Formats: sequence, structure tokens, C-alpha cells
Amino acid sequence: MNKQKIQVLFLLFVTMFILGGLANTKGIILEQVKGDIGLSLSQIGLVLFVFQWGFVIASMITGYLTDKKGLRFMMLAGAASMTVGLFLTGLAGSALFFLGFYSIVGLGIGSMTVSINTIIPALYKENAGSMFNIANGVFGLGMIVMPIIMNMMFDNSLTWRYFYIGLAIIIAVTMVVITFSDLPKPPAEELNIKDFLGTIKNKEFLLVVFFLIFYVSAENAFMNFFPIYYTSLDIANMSLEEKRKIAAYVIASFSVLFTIGRFAGGFINYKLGEKKTLLLFSIFSVVTLIGSKLFAAEWVYLFMSVGLAFSVLFPTATAIGAKTTDKGGSALGFVYVAAGIGGAMAGWLVGVLSDLLGPSVGFNVPIVFVVIMLIFALLINKGKSQEHSSNAKGVA
Repeated sequence: MNKQKIQVLFLLFVTMFILGGLANTKGIILEQVKGDIGLSLSQIGLVLFVFQWGFVIASMITGYLTDKKGLRFMMLAGAASMTVGLFLTGLAGSALFFLGFYSIVGLGIGSMTVSINTIIPALYKENAGSMFNIANGVFGLGMIVMPIIMNMMFDNSLTWRYFYIGLAIIIAVTMVVITFSDLPKPPAEELNIKDFLGTIKNKEFLLVVFFLIFYVSAENAFMNFFPIYYTSLDIANMSLEEKRKIAAYVIASFSVLFTIGRFAGGFINYKLGEKKTLLLFSIFSVVTLIGSKLFAAEWVYLFMSVGLAFSVLFPTATAIGAKTTDKGGSALGFVYVAAGIGGAMAGWLVGVLSDLLGPSVGFNVPIVFVVIMLIFALLINKGKSQEHSSNAKGVA
């Protein structure tokens, strides 16, 4: 393996590990921030809303700026935003400063996610699919390991502030590697609005778009508000610290099954077909989320099964959407933006309802989202049935 590939793999794996860890620890950290600097649940929803919008905006402009300014510039800009944002968020003493600095983190994560993934097709033209799977596996590893590291820090009286400042230092070190690495030049990609406007006339593509919006909303709402919901429960003989530790282990366990499911997703799709997989795992999501909520106090580890239920939904729906159009790259770029906006709205809605009616009521919102998601999965499968019927009539 040449020097360039070693440098790129280091950057890819470190970045994806950190991104996975940040994605999976937001809820755990926000639960602590709630008591530390006095964030209300509505403000937590606003934090997630602003963070997600920062991610969406960065995702929309990163491809264009990478083409104009170069990959190194965008990676350094993203890493710098994450470093500054995480460091200042770790020092924030008020809700206003926390909100402002956290939005900078969102911008940085959006830039880094898009720019680091443009490296793969540029450097691994023949094996890009395999490398994307490996990168997502490392992302999943970060999702699993980071909550466990946080629990170890909490056991040693180290707060969330040390966690964010420590990550800021690690990302700052990667900036040195980015500066001196021999980075490949990714191919330019144009975000073609005309192609997208033509694509949205396709009914099945629109069904996939709405499915993904509600899936991302459900996943974000679950991951970010489960620790807050669980620590709000009145469970006999259990302290707040004990509930926090259990919530962190549940999130880590969720991520283990989520990652296993992602790796097994190709085989599952091959055996069942994409549309049947989407429908069955959507039903699985509804059943596991409702069942886990009903028995949250007694059998909290049931929530980890939601990770397996969620695991294959996004890539499977994306694959279905890509097959509905010959303008897949341009159209699906807008799908990700729409899904990101849906995730932003979800965080805000759950936060407001939790503030007004209590965390237990607010945490019913992810259930509503997966039920709506299931309806769209049924409609997507109905489209398949109609397609077969029309084919049969045509043959007849």
C-alpha cells in the first residue's frame, strides 16, 4: 500500500469513527447539559434543530466548494469548524453560547462528512462500494465505543465538557495530517436542479423521499431524546447516575445491533428483495418501539432491538429511490437534504412537546414517525404489486 493510501485511510477511519461517536452521544450529553447549564427541553429541541440545519447547509455547499477550492481546503475548513465548535461548546456556560457553538459543530460535521466521502471514489475507483461499507463499519464502531468511553469518564468524575474538549484536541491533530497529506482530486459533481425537478414527477421516488424524511426523524428523535426520557422515569431504588449509565449502555447496545444489521443488509436484501425488506423492517420498527416504550421501566434493554429494526431502512430505501431514476446522484442529493430537514424538525417537535407535556409524552413522537413511515412503506410495496399486475395484463 502506497503512502497516499495510508494517509487517506488514516483520515477516513479517524474521521468516520469520530463522526459516528458524535452522532451517538448527542442525546447522552444533552441530558447532562440540561441540568448543567439549565437548558429546557424546548431549548434542547432548538439546539438539535440548529445543529441539523448547520449540517444540511454544509452538505449542500461542500460539493460545490470542494470543486472550487479543493478537497484539502474543505477538509481543513470542516475540521477547523469542528475543533473550534467542540472546544467552545465544552466551555459554554449559558444556553445561548451552547446553542451558537453547537451550530458551528454541525457545520463542521456536514463539511467533513461530505468531503471525506468524496475521497473514496477518487482513490478507490474499482472498489468504492467495498470501501464505503468499511467506512460505515468504522462509523458504527464509533457509535458503539464512544458511549462506553463516556461512561468510563463519568465513573471518574469527568463531565461531558472534558469529552468535547478532548475530541477537539484529537481533531486538531488530524488537521496536521490533512495539511501534509497527498490527497486525491475528486471528480467534480454538479447538483442539477433540472434533473431533480424531472425526478419528483415519479410517484415512487416521492414515496421514498417521504419515507426517508420520517425515518430520519424517528431515528434522530430516538437517539437524541432516549437518555432524557429514560432518566425522567421514576424507577424504584435507582439513582439519576444509575439511569444515566443504563441509558448510555442502551445507546451503545442499540448501535451494536444497528451496525450488525447494516453489515447484514446486503444479504437480507438479496434474500427478501428490497421492497419486502423495507416493509418487514418497518413493521419490526413499529413493534419494537411500541413494545420497548410499554416496558421501559421493567425491560429497558428491549430498546436495543430498535437498532436492528432501523439498521437496513435507510440504505434499502436509498437503493429503491436510486432505481426509480437515471439521475440518481442529483436526485438523491436532494433526498439527503430533505431527510436532514426532517431530522431537524423532529428534534424541535419532541423538545417542545416534552417541555409542555413531559418527556414520556414527547417520546411518543418517534412512534408516530415510524407509523407514518410504515404507511409509506406499504404504499411503496403497493406500487410494486400494481407494477406486477400491469405486467401480467400486458403479457396476457
